[in-house]
Amino acid sequence: MGREIRLISVDKPDTPPLAMPERFRLEIVYFMTPGDAKGAPVLGANEYWIEPQNVEQWLEEGCFSVVSPLDAESVAEIELTEEHERWLEWLKKYGVCHVRLLREES
Repeated sequence: MGREIRLISVDKPDTPPLAMPERFRLEIVYFMTPGDAKGAPVLGANEYWIEPQNVEQWLEEGCFSVVSPLDAESVAEIELTEEHERWLEWLKKYGVCHVRLLREES
């Protein structure tokens, strides 16, 4: 898999960590819920919060939407990769919403 990162659960610390490819560091932002959303916890460095209902929706639809930062009316649907699906299934299986991203040491 090349260089990897590890995702650990902040809200369910007994959850086994999930290894993901290094590029997921840039992709995780597509899935995060904004920190100012109702019910969102205070997030530390490299922490992300993902609403469970979004996880269900993305898995069901097999894609997620990205809004252009230049034009709010321009929305693209991106198909989930196998790695995205594996990550979303991990969130769903363990009931994880709050994650921290760690770089694997070589």
